[in-house]
Amino acid sequence: MKVSIEISMYPLREAYCQPIIEFIERLANNAKVSIERNSMSTHIYGDYTDVMDTLTAEVLTVLEKMPETVFVIKLIGTDRERVNIHGC
Repeated sequence: MKVSIEISMYPLREAYCQPIIEFIERLANNAKVSIERNSMSTHIYGDYTDVMDTLTAEVLTVLEKMPETVFVIKLIGTDRERVNIHGC
């Protein structure tokens, strides 16, 4: 089953940019998922198991280093990677 996730990461610290960049880079290094970045969130696409395994590992990595990090995650059970949402 293909899924699409929108995730935003908010490290509750003054120097917040680098942890976000590192998180996104680790997501991008997983060949089993594809990602799209924008200024407000990152979109992750792929098979449900691959996406969730990737998120579980990478979110845990962040929370172990910075437990004061907030994640906002939206999940839909369809592949929205190539859907044009402009003009809705």
